[in-house]
Parts: sequence; C-alpha cells; structure tokens
Amino acid sequence: MQAKAVKPMVAEDSDPGVWPEGKTQLVLNLGHVAAQTADDFMVCEGNHLAFEHICAFPNWSAPLALVEGAAKSGKSHLARIWVAQSDAVIAAPDTVESLAAVGGTRPVLVEDADRAGYDEVGLFHLLNQSMRDERPLLMTARIPIAEWPYVTNDVKSRARLAAWFPLTAPDDILLSQMMVKLFADRQLSVDPKVISYLAARMERSSEEVVALVSIADRLALSRGRAVTRAIAAEALALRAAARRDKSDTEG
Repeated sequence: MQAKAVKPMVAEDSDPGVWPEGKTQLVLNLGHVAAQTADDFMVCEGNHLAFEHICAFPNWSAPLALVEGAAKSGKSHLARIWVAQSDAVIAAPDTVESLAAVGGTRPVLVEDADRAGYDEVGLFHLLNQSMRDERPLLMTARIPIAEWPYVTNDVKSRARLAAWFPLTAPDDILLSQMMVKLFADRQLSVDPKVISYLAARMERSSEEVVALVSIADRLALSRGRAVTRAIAAEALALRAAARRDKSDTEG
C-alpha cells in the first residue's frame, strides 16, 4: 500500500501563549493515538475506587454512577473503558430526550453532565428512566452537583442518587507515569531523568502533564531533536509564561 503524503502544518497549541513569539515552526502533523484501555489506565490512591467500580460492571448495586474530577484527571479514559465493556450508547445534548422516550436497558454514557449543554428536561427524563428501568447510566463532570448550571433542582436531585466517585489530584509517581504514557502515545522514549526533572518542577495536575508533553513534543519536532532536559526546561518556561499572561488578562 502506498504511503499517504503528510502535509506540514504550523505548530500550535490550545493554550494561548505557550509558543514563543517569533519561533513558530513547521512540523509534521503525524498525529498520535492515546491508549485508553483498562490496561493503560494508571491506578492510584486518588482514582482506584472509580476504576474498580467501572471494572465491576455489570455488577453494580444501582444503575446511576458519577465520576467527578478536574480536566485531564482520567474521566474520559474511564468512560471509554466502560463504553467498551458495556456497549453503552453515548448521549449527545440533543439526544437525551429521545433516549429516554425509546427506553430500554442498554447502558448510556452522559459525558460532561455539568457543561455540555444538555436539554434539562430531557436529561431529567433520562435519569428517571434509568432508575425506573434499572438502565445503567454513567455520568462524568468536572464540578460538584450543587454547581451544575441547571435552572431547576430536578436533574441535580436525581444526580445526587448516583454512586459518586471523585478523582483527586495525582501524586508525583502517578504524574511521572502519566508523562511516560503520554510520550509513549506519541511514540517518544524520554530519558527518566528528564521525566523526573519535569515532575519536580511542574504544577501538580493531570492537565499540566498533558500540556507539557504536547509542548515538549512540538519543540523537539521543530528542532529535529529528542526531548532533552533543555527542551523540558523551555516547555516549563512557556507554560509559566502562559499562566502569567492569563493571570494578567483575567486581572
């Protein structure tokens, strides 16, 4: 089979200010696929209860479950594990009402229940149908139920009946393991000393790991080099500058 031509593209990042002015480079957009199986999930003290509940399906004691955690904390990974295990249908903001009306017992995934713009009445009906017909339903969210942006208390009162699994901040070991995995997803093998260097100096969050890996990868690609300590230091500096710029803008 003939290989497809790869189109160069300008490196960019979803976070503003993470690429140094005047240093925009052309890199090959080879893409990467994040491994999201149960074997790839990194279990630690802050997420093991959620992981065990997901893996225990279909032996759930109640139909509703909620996984709550910050951005990049592992919610989507757990959701994909569950979808593969349960053959769940993934709800969309405009399909929750029809899913409730059709009924049945096929499992349903409702991602970002706190911010995806779901129809409030439709989601209320879907949660009711889930409880009434014992239809397994997994929700994910970033913020506590009390802060969900719904006009009435109907959805929130039903969501409070779900088995609740918060994902807490990862420790240093898990941060390092996450970094190794994310670099591996990009087909990069990085010296453990570089990983330790990053882990010791970064902000303690899964979201920060994702951002740093992305920046370091792009810096290395643009220069045709491996991810070295110097590149790691530059990635940390770019992230720090981005946070300062964001703080100044919001201030």
